[in-house]
Amino acid sequence: MVNLRPSMIVALCGTLLLATSLGQAQTRAECEKTYKPQTGQAGKDVIWVPTNDALVERMLRMADVKSTDRVFDLGAGDGKIAITAAKKFGATAVGVEYNPDMATFAQCLVKAEGVSDKVRIIQGDIFQTDFTSATVVTLYLLPELNLKLRPTILKMKPGTRVVSHSFLMDDWEPDERSNTSDGSAYLWIVPASVDGTWTFTPQRGGEKFVVQLEQTFQQVKGTIAGKPVTSAKLNGADIEIAFVGDRGTSQLKGKVEGGRIEAIVTDSANKQTRYTATRS
Repeated sequence: MVNLRPSMIVALCGTLLLATSLGQAQTRAECEKTYKPQTGQAGKDVIWVPTNDALVERMLRMADVKSTDRVFDLGAGDGKIAITAAKKFGATAVGVEYNPDMATFAQCLVKAEGVSDKVRIIQGDIFQTDFTSATVVTLYLLPELNLKLRPTILKMKPGTRVVSHSFLMDDWEPDERSNTSDGSAYLWIVPASVDGTWTFTPQRGGEKFVVQLEQTFQQVKGTIAGKPVTSAKLNGADIEIAFVGDRGTSQLKGKVEGGRIEAIVTDSANKQTRYTATRS
């Protein structure tokens, strides 16, 4: 048997009453009559400050959210970002909020906004919640929390878009920055892992070549036959490399699939050759 202190019983009863009241609410106004969060109220690791509507939409546009996306908003607060992702972009969305009263309130707003079929609010800790099924992750946390999440984010599927309100991720430079009067937003695209030695083999036979790549997040440099590549670009799982060979400058465009790259190389005479690369 678990013995509850009187203060714990009061708190539990209050939470249950709040959940019951919010569960019966039909409109946003009714949700706010029962519980209305205050800007600056304390959370687990941050205080709650709502993101303005214009910035929410800009963040979701930066992430190129579509109806096929699954959006996870970490530190969801009142659920605004998750609700907007569903209402205006057609995506399915999950908000993760630590404060149980706020999570219940957010779920009330989900119902009031008519998106219960697309949006779910989870009461939980963002560091103990599996959000790796997301195609888009949204954040309004603090730099140290972004940095703590970074290892998990970098292991997500290449091409996953991550957009943060106000705060960066230390030395992982964003792919896009957007700064206007309504706030700053930063976008990262999770890069594939390409660091290492790759052997490119023509799919219809012919001469192989070896590329040595060095990677720092989405920044890539490399050598072919000991000569530096002219340029290298990594965007999620898409890789582009320009290099000078025996027949002038060639362009390689490929897609990284784990330890393989399927690529097309176009030489200076516009001749195209398909290659499959494997990593040593």
